[in-house]
Amino acid sequence: MNRDEILEKLFSSFQVYYDVKREGTEPPFMAEAVFQTHDEQYFLVKSAVISEAESREYVYFASVECLDLETLLKLDRSAWMRGMEQVRPHGNHRNTDVALIIVADQITEDAFAKVSKLRHYQSYRFGFQGWSNYRLVAIEQSSGRAAYNRLGRSFKKLVCNIV
Repeated sequence: MNRDEILEKLFSSFQVYYDVKREGTEPPFMAEAVFQTHDEQYFLVKSAVISEAESREYVYFASVECLDLETLLKLDRSAWMRGMEQVRPHGNHRNTDVALIIVADQITEDAFAKVSKLRHYQSYRFGFQGWSNYRLVAIEQSSGRAAYNRLGRSFKKLVCNIV
């Protein structure tokens, strides 16, 4: 299975819940996926709102031949910054998460080890206006192995089913 086939399977998996945008994405990413939800709880009638919560997640997909440490850090920084540009904290904002999925033919050992150490977190007004987390997955096509950061392990089952 080559990189394009892995990416197509990822896209089809994400299209169930996410809005996947393949055309018109800015480099270095080849596709983006957006998930948005708005939850509302009310008492007896809809005009008596008890609570509201908005959640969003932005997933960025990258495809490279060889993922070295420099490329990893560049993609990491770019995904986090692009995701943070989308955040609009307010009273009903729960979370805006950012995820990066990298598919590479080969991953150097230093980049593979660094993936698990890359973390980002941001809270807004001490968490009263929400927070942002970061998930990262790097998939090596040639060997079928994958590296995850702590929060990226939630993608482990999806990646194992695809690879």
